[in-house]
Amino acid sequence: MDVFETKNGSVRGFRAAADVVAVLGVPYAAPPFGAGRFRAPRPAPAWTGVRDCTDFGPVAPQSAELPGAPSWSPGDEGILTVNVWTPAPDGGRLPVLVWIHGGAYTFGSSAQPDFDGTVLARAGLVVVTLNYRLGFEGFGHVPAGRAEDASRAYPDNRGLLDQVAALRWVRENIAAFGGDPGNVTIAGQSSGAASVACLMVMDRARGLFHRAIAHSPASPCYTPGMAEATTREVAAAAGCPATPEGLLSRTPQALVTASDQVVDAYRHDPASGSRHYDPSLYAPVLDGDVLPTDPLTGLADGAARGVDLLVCHTTEEYWLLDAVGSSAKVTTDEQLARFAEDFGLPGGLVAGYRAALPHAPVLDVYLAVFSDLLFVEYGNRLAEVHARAGGRAFLSRFDRRRTDPQGLVRAWHCADIPFAFGNVDDDRLAFLIGGAPTSADHELARRMVRAWADFAATGDPGWPAVGDVTAPSRTWNTAGDTVHDGPSPARALWAEADFPVLRP
Repeated sequence: MDVFETKNGSVRGFRAAADVVAVLGVPYAAPPFGAGRFRAPRPAPAWTGVRDCTDFGPVAPQSAELPGAPSWSPGDEGILTVNVWTPAPDGGRLPVLVWIHGGAYTFGSSAQPDFDGTVLARAGLVVVTLNYRLGFEGFGHVPAGRAEDASRAYPDNRGLLDQVAALRWVRENIAAFGGDPGNVTIAGQSSGAASVACLMVMDRARGLFHRAIAHSPASPCYTPGMAEATTREVAAAAGCPATPEGLLSRTPQALVTASDQVVDAYRHDPASGSRHYDPSLYAPVLDGDVLPTDPLTGLADGAARGVDLLVCHTTEEYWLLDAVGSSAKVTTDEQLARFAEDFGLPGGLVAGYRAALPHAPVLDVYLAVFSDLLFVEYGNRLAEVHARAGGRAFLSRFDRRRTDPQGLVRAWHCADIPFAFGNVDDDRLAFLIGGAPTSADHELARRMVRAWADFAATGDPGWPAVGDVTAPSRTWNTAGDTVHDGPSPARALWAEADFPVLRP
């Protein structure tokens, strides 16, 4: 059966494989434009007849054009959609995995080729992926209007509210696709993983999921003051007042363009502080309402102790950002010292990395520090504070590398996701994993898919949980997986650093 009954109407999917049905582009909320622009998501309208759901829905406004994924076009408004892959079209109560894509809260979509849920569905999951508002539409701060309370009219963190709306759609509809609404795991990578961490401490998301997977969670959350300052910069670039009326007078395309202009100015200004190195204008805002606290503080206080957490990072995260040109080049000791000063890093930290990498060029030392600053140390701390607060947490890291005629294929940011989804054969992902997969790559993918499926089903990925004093971690590698205990040498260097440490 390829037709399913949702609360809003019937949908028709297609056979993604002989034993898996995919249903794509199902609205979970109304288009967030017109009267709904900059507001909390509204219910999706119902429809009559059977809705054809064999293509992905439109992506959120953005300037990025990613390989294998659709691009955004002005006028595409029905962007709040979910996609479902199910191996149980005739019923069942299978574990559900809900995927939140990354992209610095600015770009990306659920239609990227590495997020195809067919292999995970074959492993026994009902897989859901979703689009949500990005950039200024999703995370830009809109001040209060003259006669309105901003917390009601134009909430911060609209992208997070979209994610909550999608999770409510899952709770209300996933049983029709063979999924168990009482066994839902949320998962994400990079800003998607950071979104997962935020959802864990949000009252609005409580009870909508039961486990969480965070691959390479990015650390920054912004204060309201930071968000307001960004709005002033974007409004100035767009040529409008930083008011609701002024911002609403500019199209989504105009605010995307203005945001890109602000980012470009930071890239070209070495004196602009921490944002010069990899400008990221948008992040969850600690507004005290939608997001009451930052995830590290909330998890340490036990906000999600009943949610199992699985954290993973790659061992060379930031090398990808350098390879694609999104990160400033730091190639001298003077630039490295300025980088540490701009981020307020404690004395001795960079020197410690220098000592650990005595023969490495300055660029590699910088990339190693930035990897841990933005992703690795934050993820480790999320798992550890969650465990200390009484939750169950698991750590892992992805260290698959190989050498090809072009040189070393690194274990960099995003390289783990095709393996966890089991999509290493897609040619569009060759850049991420360094070409055609080997038989060892296929076996690694099989193990990672199994770990995700087992964790989503039972909360046990296959290795020991983080304890009060121990932090066992699974290392994923084509040469064979290992489980080691005890901190890496870099962990000691971060003992004096507090998070969140990123700030504009």
